[in-house]
Amino acid sequence: MFTKDELKKYAETLWWGLSTARTKPYQPGDFVLLRFDPDALPLAEAMFDLLMDKGINPIPRQNLSAPMEVSFYGKGNDDQLTAVASGDREFVGGLNGLISLIAPASLTHLQNIDSKRIGQAAVARKFMRDIMEKREQSGDFGWTLCIYPTPALAEAAKLSMADFKAQVVKACYLDDGNPPARWNEIFAEAEKVKAWLNALSIEHLRIQSKDTDLIVVPGEQRRWLGVSGHNIPSFEIFLSPDWRGTEGVYYADQPSFRSGNFVEGVRLTFEKGVAVKTEAKTGGDFVAKQLTLDEGANRLGEFSLTDRRFSKINAFMANTLFDENFGGPQGNCHVAVGASYADTFSGDQSTLDEARKKELGFNDSALHWDLVNTQQKTVTATLKGGEELVIYADGEFRYE
Repeated sequence: MFTKDELKKYAETLWWGLSTARTKPYQPGDFVLLRFDPDALPLAEAMFDLLMDKGINPIPRQNLSAPMEVSFYGKGNDDQLTAVASGDREFVGGLNGLISLIAPASLTHLQNIDSKRIGQAAVARKFMRDIMEKREQSGDFGWTLCIYPTPALAEAAKLSMADFKAQVVKACYLDDGNPPARWNEIFAEAEKVKAWLNALSIEHLRIQSKDTDLIVVPGEQRRWLGVSGHNIPSFEIFLSPDWRGTEGVYYADQPSFRSGNFVEGVRLTFEKGVAVKTEAKTGGDFVAKQLTLDEGANRLGEFSLTDRRFSKINAFMANTLFDENFGGPQGNCHVAVGASYADTFSGDQSTLDEARKKELGFNDSALHWDLVNTQQKTVTATLKGGEELVIYADGEFRYE
């Protein structure tokens, strides 16, 4: 699939992402979990080799194969679904980094499994994500992820393997002589956008497209983030809003695959921060179940915009990592129902405990599901003094 040189460049790009995502520099002797799907083994090997060169202690862990997932979620009883191995809490608490290599051999193998069972297992393991989040807030942990092309992804995206790989190569700048240097340029340009947005005193945002008319309230002590190294590729600029202020209708024209289910044409109607109505052209029952996973599953955890000038992605890729960064002719916006990102808090991260999160309207959930709108849109900010300012139109941020 990839040449040796491309694999090396991909690994170097992931190291850039991991290093950029953590506020403290990595040191020899740090422990980094290298989690990968079976089909991503070639990239895992290249990544392992690079980590060894850096003096890092890589901990390789292969994810469950598709048949293993069917067995686990299909046959597991309640005790098996929620069992956590002894030492897992301590293991996660000692990690300095996580690299995830996503290479699904199937996107539909779980379609006949009750999504509640998948959610039950996720809820039982949410504490691990909470531990990593707290360590990230203190600067002791960083993470990044990417996808590795597979026939299942290419088929779902209705692309040939060659075309699918070409999207990955150009999106991640693997055809550049020095991909990390190119990412530094994107990072610098994104810093200008974030500085401009963070200087605005925004009361609320109104997102308008053919099928969307949504109010999002950024909330107090928020900051816009993006191109942070967490995702490769990543061109989005996002924040976690105060979920309580969400009002109106959001429509995701881009389809998505989740937990073995294909979903298309999702329409969510929000009142007083809660999605009170869910609809979909395809997969409506699944959408409704997902949004009842837990108390926070039907609230907003993220709002994001991608500038078409940043992203070279111009095809549906059947994977959220790429689809939420879609550039195309009109860029994209996406919202995520479920968990918020604590690092969008603009104050002292060490003070952001659960009580403070609740007070500020940061949503909490075991779910985080990105839903993408690629329609032509206008995003208007109403500033705290009452002035209205268009911050995004025709796929581009309106910054100087």
